[in-house]
Amino acid sequence: MKSNHLELPRFEPTVTAALARLAAIKPGDYARTRNHLGGAVSKISPYLTHGFISMPEAARFLDSRHQLDLQNKFAYELGWREFFQHVWRHEGDGILSSLHEGPLPDAAYGAELPLDIREARTGVPTIDAAVRMLYACGYLHNHARMWLASYIVHLRKVHWRAGADWMQGHLLDGDLASNHLSWQWVAGTGSHKPYLFNAENVTRFTPKGMAEWSAKGTVLDASYEALEQIARSPEAVATKPLAKGVIEPKLHAAPPEALVAQLGKAVEPPKAKAAAAREVWLVQPWGLRDLPDRVPPSTLKVGLLLTDFHGAFPWSEQRWRFVLTRMARLCDEIWLCDAAALKTALAKAKSVRGQVSPHIAGYLQAQMDGWETEFPPTLLGEPGERCASFSQFWARTTTGLRRLTELPGLGGLGLAEPEELDEDDHEDDDE
Repeated sequence: MKSNHLELPRFEPTVTAALARLAAIKPGDYARTRNHLGGAVSKISPYLTHGFISMPEAARFLDSRHQLDLQNKFAYELGWREFFQHVWRHEGDGILSSLHEGPLPDAAYGAELPLDIREARTGVPTIDAAVRMLYACGYLHNHARMWLASYIVHLRKVHWRAGADWMQGHLLDGDLASNHLSWQWVAGTGSHKPYLFNAENVTRFTPKGMAEWSAKGTVLDASYEALEQIARSPEAVATKPLAKGVIEPKLHAAPPEALVAQLGKAVEPPKAKAAAAREVWLVQPWGLRDLPDRVPPSTLKVGLLLTDFHGAFPWSEQRWRFVLTRMARLCDEIWLCDAAALKTALAKAKSVRGQVSPHIAGYLQAQMDGWETEFPPTLLGEPGERCASFSQFWARTTTGLRRLTELPGLGGLGLAEPEELDEDDHEDDDE
């Protein structure tokens, strides 16, 4: 018997669970159903964001089972993730501001996310269901993310950055590049047009019988021409918030004390004495892979929680639990500190090594002199200058290649040219 509700996915913080997600992928089913809320999407993104597995490892695993070529829709989705990282490398903190003007000037949008949205009581079932699901499991199908972002920006006139920061904190896979640049894509500040949707679009991509996601009879039950006019008007749509909703889970700039107590491993300030004259391996929240064989057992393995970052981008308890459960298994100690305190604590270490994510590299740049650190491995090559579009990026990094295994991150070579892509294809993809 079919359920009238979408199944809430669960994400166990283990490499085994990540590999199980990969093993369950059926590229044909993914290509055929990826647009639908109940479609055969992989839900691998939390594990990619937090480095349980790398992009090259995921690609190699998939190709070993399915021999994927570069025209496969899942290959494109991996490409979008790498494109957003490419833009981040070139723009840096610029991705946190509008890349160009959207339908309206930035000043036309509000800086605060309204309470009825945060509490899932807008009265628009599609929006309220998406918010409830986000809070319940820390994950949303890509279409639901875009519906939510489009409603917030274009109908409620809230600046995309307010929505992006809020969603990033609640998502288990909240990568700054993928999340914030996707919001810009929807807002029209990172694309050539705003992304809009209507009730018909929701019906098309929502399983039958799920009235909790319906948009019929709401402000979204309109033509695209009417919605385009709304998007380009500075006036927000009229709302009729419900009296009751849900309580938004709190976002924390540091791990909640109750969670730390459950883990059985202290989260504390750095200890210079523990690191003195020792080899140190840093484990940060976006590098939760198994430790490399080159890390000797005697190495002090330190989980790093950098307050410079988390103060600006707090997380839900659910996300902290996902990250810290894994980090506690990998590390001898977990340190909570700013970049300056970390430098002081490691000043007398014999060596400092590890992987550093772009999320915190900017904060650590002045501290890393003499450290042996590396960025997460990429799947596609770096084309050099900043690409203006995904199509341009994909063409420059895959021209002459045919198979997934021929991509630079896997050390291969190839011959074929990729087909021309439509920039709008991003709206149909979901990991």
